[in-house]
Amino acid sequence: MAKQSLIVKNRRRAEIVERYRERRAELKRQISSRTSTEAERDLARLALARLPRDSSPTRLRNRDAVDGRPRGFLRVAGVSRVRFRGMAHRGELPGITKSSW
Repeated sequence: MAKQSLIVKNRRRAEIVERYRERRAELKRQISSRTSTEAERDLARLALARLPRDSSPTRLRNRDAVDGRPRGFLRVAGVSRVRFRGMAHRGELPGITKSSW
């Protein structure tokens, strides 16, 4: 079980990312646009740098949906490897079977 403070911090970051998603996308479009002038690009870069650090999606951490474990996260199920194994053994994951040979 992860620390509750880290789980809450990650949720707060997710809210901030969502809040600034459109603004970041617009600034990045301005920066990469061939039609914008160099001065407009510079202003867009400065505006992007002034946005909150936590508004960047790369600061989000994939965590287990049940207990918040940050390591060994499997995207296909949204849980950690430890929980995935247990759920697969109990047959709680549709389409996942235990391998044997």
